[in-house]
Amino acid sequence: MKKIAVVLTDMFEDVEYTSPAKELQDAGHELVTVEKEKGNVVTGLQGEAKVTIDASINDVKSEDFDALMIPGGFSPDKLRADDRFVAFARAFMDAKKPVLTLCHGPQLLITAKTLDGRKATGFKSIQVNLTNAGVDFVDEEVVNCSDQLVTSRGPDDLPAFNKEPLAVLKKV
Repeated sequence: MKKIAVVLTDMFEDVEYTSPAKELQDAGHELVTVEKEKGNVVTGLQGEAKVTIDASINDVKSEDFDALMIPGGFSPDKLRADDRFVAFARAFMDAKKPVLTLCHGPQLLITAKTLDGRKATGFKSIQVNLTNAGVDFVDEEVVNCSDQLVTSRGPDDLPAFNKEPLAVLKKV
C-alpha cells in the first residue's frame, strides 16, 4: 500500500479526481487530500463531487508520501499561484517519486519548472505551454515517462490513465 498526496481545490474536474481515486483506493492505496486548510470542503467544476480536505499544505511534507496526484480542471491553475503547492510538487519531481496527473494538472508542474526534457501529454489547450516548458509532447491517451511521471489528456482517457499508476506504484 502506498500513501498518495492529492492536491486539489475548488473547480477540480470531478471525474479526474473521483475515478482515479476509486481505482487507487480499491487497490489498497491511501489517498490524503491536501489544500490550504484541513477540513475545507472543495467542490468540483461540475458540482458532482465534494471533497473534505484531509490536510493543510502547511502540515505536509513530500517525504511523508510515496506519490502525488494532481487532478485537472481549474484547480491546478489556482494552486500554482501558491508557492507552497509549487514547492510541494517540485519536491516529488526532484525526488523522482511518481506524479500522476491529467488534463490541466501539468500546469502545476510547469510552474514548478520540472518538465524540461520529459515526455508527457495534457489537455490540448496547454500543449503549447507544455512544449514551451521543454516537454516532448505526445498526443496519446496515457504517457508514462520513466515510471515516474504519468500524464493523460482528459476525462476520455481515464480508462487508460487509471491502469498506469497502479503499474507504476507496484514498482515503487
